Amino acid sequence: MTTMKADQKRAQAKVEYNAFLAGCPSRQLLDRISNKWVVLILCALGGDSSPGQSGAAHADAPKAMRYSEIARLLAGVSQKMLTQTLRSLERDGLLTRTVTPTVPVTVSYELTDLGLSLHHMTRGLRNWAQTHMTEVLANRENHDARTP
Repeated sequence: MTTMKADQKRAQAKVEYNAFLAGCPSRQLLDRISNKWVVLILCALGGDSSPGQSGAAHADAPKAMRYSEIARLLAGVSQKMLTQTLRSLERDGLLTRTVTPTVPVTVSYELTDLGLSLHHMTRGLRNWAQTHMTEVLANRENHDARTP
């Protein structure tokens, strides 16, 4: 029996990832990245935070943001949820947290290369939702009118 090195095991596992299988760890990742706060944080850090913006041509460059800036931008997010989401994104390697020793301490967040690659996809989801919301609302209204 031959033994595999750690990098060989990771390569084999990567080939075997299949989100349709119940035990696949990629399901947990899909659950995490499909969260609305994750999508909005990635869009904000990716430079898509301008109101009414819909399209890559208008996107600013990715930028570091302070916790308070993110909190103000994400209307309705609780402090607990924002903190938990930022920590999980940092743990997954999608963003970095930088603490600057000032008075008071300044904490900023920035996308990693991995986070930036996911941001490109989440930007598309956000743009799609904003572009098609009127149509979806009309479909909901029509469906509800037909359903007893």
